[in-house]
Amino acid sequence: MSKQTWVIKLGGAVLNQAGAAQALFAAIKQIQHEAPHKQFVIVHGGGALVDKWLSDAGFATAKHQGLRISPQEQMPYIVGALAGCANKQLMADAITATLKPVGLCLYDAGFTTTQKLKALGRVGTCEASEGGMLEAMLEFDRLPVVSSVGIGADGHLYNVNADEAAAAIASKLGAELIFMTDVEAVLDENKQPLNQLDAEQIAALITQKVIVGGMEVKVKTSLHAAQHLRRGVYISSWQKPENLIALLNGEHVGTQILP
Repeated sequence: MSKQTWVIKLGGAVLNQAGAAQALFAAIKQIQHEAPHKQFVIVHGGGALVDKWLSDAGFATAKHQGLRISPQEQMPYIVGALAGCANKQLMADAITATLKPVGLCLYDAGFTTTQKLKALGRVGTCEASEGGMLEAMLEFDRLPVVSSVGIGADGHLYNVNADEAAAAIASKLGAELIFMTDVEAVLDENKQPLNQLDAEQIAALITQKVIVGGMEVKVKTSLHAAQHLRRGVYISSWQKPENLIALLNGEHVGTQILP
């Protein structure tokens, strides 16, 4: 049976809740045991950790349309938090679930990064390139754990939005894509979960300011990914590992973004 690849984007807030990442990795281990043809790539951010490191260093944090403005002088802290601390903590959590993780940044995974907008500082956008170790790691039954830190041909380090990075990786691998966030689903104006969303509904909810900030970035990225992959993309909660098992078993959990 051919392998089926799932890209799972973990929100950085999963690191703040004791046992949450371990429970998710335990769920992945269970799925691998029951369905050996399924393989996984983890993509992560670490916004809360970056906020803390920047605050401790005396920096103010600013965002533009849900994207962190990343001046050059802040990059050592951003890179250290994402590619260092967050990445290795997730690897440690995966190891406790007897998985075999390999920590990568976007360049290692086969992506080149360029600056998105000068006004955002070292915020980057990534594109698939030749090479990279993702496919090789999967062939060796390892679990790639990819931080959203990119490296450009110009030699600069870049902070890439982790949702955008996960979508790019899913596109490169032809994989299914799940965004595991800190909410059960995308919510409507009455704070009720939405089962499905298409482009027209998303545009309306953004115009009405129902979807704002980081969720706006996530939903737009999910829609772009769904259109590119030509299949639905899910947004669900990392706070319930059983949601992940249900999704991987073909059940409908959270919000499905339709192409």
